[in-house]
Amino acid sequence: MTAPDVPLPSVARVFRSRAVVELKEFFRQREAVVFTLMLPVLLLVVFGAVLNFDLGNGVSFTQYFMAGIIAAGILGASLQNMAISIATERSDGTLKSLAGTPMPRSAYFVGKVVQVLAVTVAIIVILLLIGVVFYGIDLPAGSDWLTFAWVTFLGSASCTLLGIAISSLAKNGRSASATVTPFALLLQFISGVFFQFSEIPSWMQTVAAFFPLKWMAQGLRSVFLPDFMAAAEPAGSWEHGRIALVLVLWCIAGLLLCVATFRWQDRSTK
Repeated sequence: MTAPDVPLPSVARVFRSRAVVELKEFFRQREAVVFTLMLPVLLLVVFGAVLNFDLGNGVSFTQYFMAGIIAAGILGASLQNMAISIATERSDGTLKSLAGTPMPRSAYFVGKVVQVLAVTVAIIVILLLIGVVFYGIDLPAGSDWLTFAWVTFLGSASCTLLGIAISSLAKNGRSASATVTPFALLLQFISGVFFQFSEIPSWMQTVAAFFPLKWMAQGLRSVFLPDFMAAAEPAGSWEHGRIALVLVLWCIAGLLLCVATFRWQDRSTK
């Protein structure tokens, strides 16, 4: 007697299962949770306590900093987390094993994207809650929430794709953090996360404009700050159209880089 044919699970079920696996693996890694989820919270608490001064016209530095720290949190959940975790899984053979299973390879990336979205939402909720309760942050109002949503979505998508592409730069999993973290910190310092962007040297502003974090932070400032603060931006306005265009272009560029550079195993194991 032959065994009855067992129907293969649907693609949707495979995607859902992979997403659950990615979420469980992330939240079981204490170091990853602390670094990705809690670091932005700690930075908000420290900077909010030490630098809670008035920028003028009743706008506190904490109100300004909220946009930057949310942008930094998104960068950590997407670019840093993706680059380090994928490089580690490539180095320890996880990617090679997954590539040899019947699972569609696209399911792996779907799981990673779901993980990024879940962590991003958690970071934003926690930061907003702490900001409102302890620092009196004014939340966005009306259509600003829509701007908040599309800036977050496009910023997270572009940084996720860039993180997947950057993962191939690391020689192995052990060197991934040393490769990615300095790059991410540099972007944060020149993109208006820790300081007012108008106080950063103009040549640094120019360099920052080539990367998505600067535009994501600018878009988030537009929903947390009053309209008159747009005069302090390089163009004297929030430039929502340009922000959307740059982030979309980065999504396209990131996707092309992923296709061109992604590897399922280390170079040394080929």
